[in-house]
Amino acid sequence: MALEDFDSGVGCTFGLEVDGIVIKQIQEVSGLKMEQDVIELKQNTADGKYVIKKLPGRPKAGEVTFTRGLTGDNSFEKWIKDSRFGKMKEVRTGVAVKVFDYEGNTLKNYKLENAWPKSLEIGSLKAGDTSVLTEKLVVTFETMDVE
Repeated sequence: MALEDFDSGVGCTFGLEVDGIVIKQIQEVSGLKMEQDVIELKQNTADGKYVIKKLPGRPKAGEVTFTRGLTGDNSFEKWIKDSRFGKMKEVRTGVAVKVFDYEGNTLKNYKLENAWPKSLEIGSLKAGDTSVLTEKLVVTFETMDVE
C-alpha cells in the first residue's frame, strides 16, 4: 500500500547523496530549512494612519548538520580538507537528502545547491564511556529546492 495523501512520513527513513554518491550510516540530519529575509515597508495611508507591511525579501543561504558514527570512511575529512585548501571548484557540489515512505519510495527530495563543508566535529572522548563515537559535518549551501 502506498503512502496516502493524509499519512505522514517517518523521520527514520532517509538517505544522503553527495554529488550522486550515497553516503551510508547517517544517524541524523538537522537544520533543513528554507528561509528568506523579511522587508518591512513603513508608510502612512491616505487618511494618515501608520501602517507596517511585511514583504518577502531575498532567500537566505543555510546550513545542515549530518551526524554519523565514526568509521574508517574518510569522505567527510577529504571533503573538508579540500575546502580548507581552497579547491572550491571541486568542493562545491549538489547534496540531496531523501526521505522515503514505508515501501522505500522517495517521498521528498531536498536538493542543496552549491553545498560545501564548513566544519567537522568529532564527539567527546571520555574514559569509561560506552556510547558510539560520532562525527558531525556542518554543510553550508546557497539554495534548497524540494522535489
